[in-house]
Amino acid sequence: MRATRRLIAATVAAGLAMGTAASALAYETGEVKDGGTITGVIKFVGTPPAREELPVVIEAEDKEACGKVKHLSWGLVVGPNNGIENVVVRLVDVKKGKKWEITKAALEQKGCEYRPHVVVAPPGDVDVLNNDGILHNIHTISTANFGINKAQPKFKKVLTAKFPKPEIIKVKCDAHDWMLGWLVVSDHPYVAVTNDKGEFTLSDVPPGAYKLEVWQETLGKKVQDVTVEPKQETKLTIELAK
Repeated sequence: MRATRRLIAATVAAGLAMGTAASALAYETGEVKDGGTITGVIKFVGTPPAREELPVVIEAEDKEACGKVKHLSWGLVVGPNNGIENVVVRLVDVKKGKKWEITKAALEQKGCEYRPHVVVAPPGDVDVLNNDGILHNIHTISTANFGINKAQPKFKKVLTAKFPKPEIIKVKCDAHDWMLGWLVVSDHPYVAVTNDKGEFTLSDVPPGAYKLEVWQETLGKKVQDVTVEPKQETKLTIELAK
């Protein structure tokens, strides 16, 4: 009995210690003095592949919403000068800094596509918008957050889902299997998605040394060191290849 009690006590103590450690590592918001900026471009190495036209089967009742344009793959979109679009760039070890400028993000379903293809959100509620006037079915695939799999009829313009934990979440529609998007839940605002030229900006970064993570859905992940000087701009060119 005593051994059992000692084991329980030790387990509780370990749990409390882990909880304290987790709290200590949590991101803290505060004033950023003499913050710097990280700017850069993510480039594809080699000859960029052409975007593939997706094989889609559109039901008669969905043709008005889904059939206006050809549906192309978003897996790897390379623009001018080999800049890669929709790459997630974030600091992985920032402990303190500015507040989020947004309180809730939105993922729009329009033209039977997710727009934007990659959405960045703080932990909490995310609005899923149905602007197609047809039946969609939001289905998320995740590990840290509970996945959702819900029908969104045409009359339900907004469906709100909760994603409280940081994670990159895959989003698809079970009613239209070509629809694919990503939701990036981040516990801090030092995260960006590259534009159609592969460019990104992280502003008001507290001076210091960091790990910068780059993630692209088909090319994978890359991490490199970056140093931010007070009131200075740090320029980066990062290359990704298959």
